Amino acid sequence: MSSSVERKRVRKSPEARRAEIVETATSVALTEGLECVTLRRIAEELTVRPGLISHYFPVVEDLVAEAFGSAAIAELEALLPADRAQGTADDWLARFFARATGPAYDDISRLWINARHLSRYRPTLRDRVGEQEAAWRGRLEELIREGVAEGRFRTPDPYVTAIQILVVLDGLGAHANTDTSGRPGAVTLMAVTTAERELGLTPGALVAAVARAAD
Repeated sequence: MSSSVERKRVRKSPEARRAEIVETATSVALTEGLECVTLRRIAEELTVRPGLISHYFPVVEDLVAEAFGSAAIAELEALLPADRAQGTADDWLARFFARATGPAYDDISRLWINARHLSRYRPTLRDRVGEQEAAWRGRLEELIREGVAEGRFRTPDPYVTAIQILVVLDGLGAHANTDTSGRPGAVTLMAVTTAERELGLTPGALVAAVARAAD
């Protein structure tokens, strides 16, 4: 009976199966680290043979890079979507900071630290980290340019300003594995106040907008 039932199962399309593998690998990467993304581990999670995983990803490093890329781009879309049909640039910037500077951001912060460390020894992952860094930088730069065009931001170089903001966010994210309960508020808000200064905003205006967006 069991073999009959097994034969009647509808096979997933190659696209659906590959997407399932990447989704599972992404989940493992976020919760446990990229080192835990192995063919055997993902096969166990999906209750399939490791050979099925290797059919789609003959080189495990490709799956590791795909897992990181999938997590990074999903977080970017959540924080700063490409489709921003409604809202002003300063509204979107406030939403970005509200979502990127809380405990919910810790998992992806840890993953970035993990990926950058491992990328020293894994060329495929290093390339993917570079691609995602460029994607995040480009998305934020685009938003800043929109704000300049709207007359809401003032900066001579949106590209440099985007990098400055992301560098501060990365620095704060480096503490994702430590207890930050005693961190001074001025430090927690450092990325926001940096943006205020570099974008020519009234001191405290973006801080207040971020607080409203977080509610």
